[in-house]
Amino acid sequence: MINIRNIFNPFKLVSVTPLVTFRIVFGLLMFLSLIRFWWRGWIDAVYIQPKFHFTYQGFEWVQPLGAAGMYLLFAVVIIAALFIALGLFYRIAAIIFFIGFTYIELIDITTYLNHYYFISLVAFIMIWLPANAYYSLDVYRKPSLKTKTVPAWTIGIIRFQLAIVYVFAGLAKINYDWLIEAQPMRIWLPAKSHLPLIGKFLYQEWVAYLFSWFGAVYDLFIVFFLLNKKTRPVAYLFVIIFHAATAIFFPGIGMFPYVMIVSTLIFFSGEFHDKLLSFLPFYKEQDNFTGPYIQPVFNRSLIIAIAVYAIAQVLIPLRFIVYPGHLFWHEEGYRFSWRVMLMEKAGAAYFTIKEKGTGHRYEVNNAE
Repeated sequence: MINIRNIFNPFKLVSVTPLVTFRIVFGLLMFLSLIRFWWRGWIDAVYIQPKFHFTYQGFEWVQPLGAAGMYLLFAVVIIAALFIALGLFYRIAAIIFFIGFTYIELIDITTYLNHYYFISLVAFIMIWLPANAYYSLDVYRKPSLKTKTVPAWTIGIIRFQLAIVYVFAGLAKINYDWLIEAQPMRIWLPAKSHLPLIGKFLYQEWVAYLFSWFGAVYDLFIVFFLLNKKTRPVAYLFVIIFHAATAIFFPGIGMFPYVMIVSTLIFFSGEFHDKLLSFLPFYKEQDNFTGPYIQPVFNRSLIIAIAVYAIAQVLIPLRFIVYPGHLFWHEEGYRFSWRVMLMEKAGAAYFTIKEKGTGHRYEVNNAE
């Protein structure tokens, strides 16, 4: 059973090890992801070559920094990600990573992906967490930082953020197109018929319905099964299967499946993470600690800050309600609301050019 009292006891002392694992895997995944972005030439293709960028309203001042500036910015953010993983100058590294990564993602609205938004939110959260309080180079530099316990809210806030992603992704799938018409799965899956073994089944209509309904049920309920100790191992197996499948079928979704697979490890207990971390070099489990990194006392200001953040995370995905018209057409309130892979759109544009001297008109295909 899920212990509700423990979930809503933010100052109860718990093991720091889930936070340590999260710090390491998050930092390493961001480090590798950004190097991949650089290696594939996307810095130049996305941020340097284009002469025009579609900016976010209110963030028109966020512009590319030129070739040298963009490569320097990526280098700084990559180093910050590595420092987060190592727990070296952790707080400064988390701040630099959050500002740098978020700046990059605000340059052009057309590069928006849900997992980029998720990464920015998590990076912001990690600024305030004592994720360097154990098995970190900061502890090696300053042993007084070391502790084996932290207040439960430091782990709960990340679990909450993951719950927001999953639950709102599930709620967004409760619509006629997704459940009754199995769209856009009926469009996407036949295009994957080249896949070995399962490709021949992807033309079948029932497979599209299976994917649609399973995706909705998974998103809506997976967090509750992850919170339950008895169902957690099986639930995590489904996490791996689900996100591995999305990585195979929809590679364009980028790093999102891998981010979610490693992030949901934080639902496991401190004992599990102790065993997991014991495979790493120089890790020694220590029962004695110098004292809590953050004293487990009631903090009204902290409670208010967490409440404001939580309310914002609930309301922002619901802001589409105040916009008239069909969300999938005007897309006002579509972004930042965890509507993951819900629709398929395609467009084409032709330009009509008129010569001043002759008055001759002709069309130009913009794709050529």
